[in-house]
Amino acid sequence: MASALFSIVKKIVRKGSLKLTLASGETHMIGDGSGETVAVRVADQQAEDAIGRDPTLKLGEMYMEGRFILEQGDIYEFLSLVKQNTTNEIFDLRMAALLIGRIAWQQIKSRSPINRNRYNVAHHYDLSAKLFDLFLDEDWQYSCAYFVPPGISLDEAQLAKKRHIAAKLLVEPGQRVLEIGSGWGGMGMYLAEANPGLDFTGITLSEEQLKVSRDRAAKRGLSDRMRFELQDYRYLTGRKFDRIVSVGMFEHVGIGNYGKFFGKVFELLDDNGVMVLHSIARPKPSFATNAFIEKYIFPGGYIPSVGEALAPLEKAGLMVKDVEILPMHYAHTLRHWRNRFVARKAEAVALYDEKFFRMWEFYLAGSEMGFRWDELFIMQIQIAKNQFAVPDNRNYIAEREAKLREFEANRAPLEKVTF
Repeated sequence: MASALFSIVKKIVRKGSLKLTLASGETHMIGDGSGETVAVRVADQQAEDAIGRDPTLKLGEMYMEGRFILEQGDIYEFLSLVKQNTTNEIFDLRMAALLIGRIAWQQIKSRSPINRNRYNVAHHYDLSAKLFDLFLDEDWQYSCAYFVPPGISLDEAQLAKKRHIAAKLLVEPGQRVLEIGSGWGGMGMYLAEANPGLDFTGITLSEEQLKVSRDRAAKRGLSDRMRFELQDYRYLTGRKFDRIVSVGMFEHVGIGNYGKFFGKVFELLDDNGVMVLHSIARPKPSFATNAFIEKYIFPGGYIPSVGEALAPLEKAGLMVKDVEILPMHYAHTLRHWRNRFVARKAEAVALYDEKFFRMWEFYLAGSEMGFRWDELFIMQIQIAKNQFAVPDNRNYIAEREAKLREFEANRAPLEKVTF
């Protein structure tokens, strides 16, 4: 019987060089022979059939289980080869039905009245802190870095990201600042130390992040003006903030909840306040998240297009004051993360196991591929309630970044996170 997997791969790969060994032992050279050869082998017939039926989900699963094996090259090189060749030819009626079903299910879940935010966040962020220490920068920034100027290190690029956001946020000493999705506290500590007297509140749904954030703030003597709370943004009431920042959290809101999110921002933001929203985005709506990412990495997540975010933002009564698109920066960030993670494979396996390591390697490789070849990018949206909340030109960004560099030059070194 003809191999469904071979039929799909043969349709896709026209350029490049792929050596595919099927479960039967039959080997095929696919492509035009250009470039470095990537060689893969499928360990058993069941794995081969599964990938042929549902490659979006099953390729990652079979790689996790060690049944889709890279014999030459790595998983990123395989995914990149496939993606650079992909056309719509591979979508038959069966795959179209799978996609439509997933879109419908994710749309229903995103609009469900059942609050799964806490579970979804815990699924990813309440993993061992030692795992994230394997690949993140010294400040544990788990979001896209800002590689300006090009070629700087990951630590420098993550610092540049905080500086760039802080400049757009127009923070002043003594203001009240809210961070929605406060991570391990790095952004908040940067803002608090750069602005004496700042009153900071960071909210998260991750107990692990909460514990680390509070410990870091205490060690730097900031506990008197920095609060980290285990809090869902939807239930935060009775307070107003001069500034609101959210970095890498909007992807978890879900498309059915954008109206609620921006409605809450309108409620919490002072009339003269400013917000900066930093999020992954895409060029056009996709309606559903990648099946592997949805199941194993970020359940409930959705990457919006710019238009999908702006419509509910404006409907909530907020104004867009600035939109900046950062292409490729996340591809560079993910390359650093993946290289660091793979270099410390033994430690990752000791924490969990080989299957977990391969799951995260596939996630990091697939995500990098998405930013390099699938046109994903970062959007930074500056938001206000009135047109006078920010200057009428963008010169202030560079001016404020220059002042923040002066602060950074005299800032006490970051302590190593302990767990």
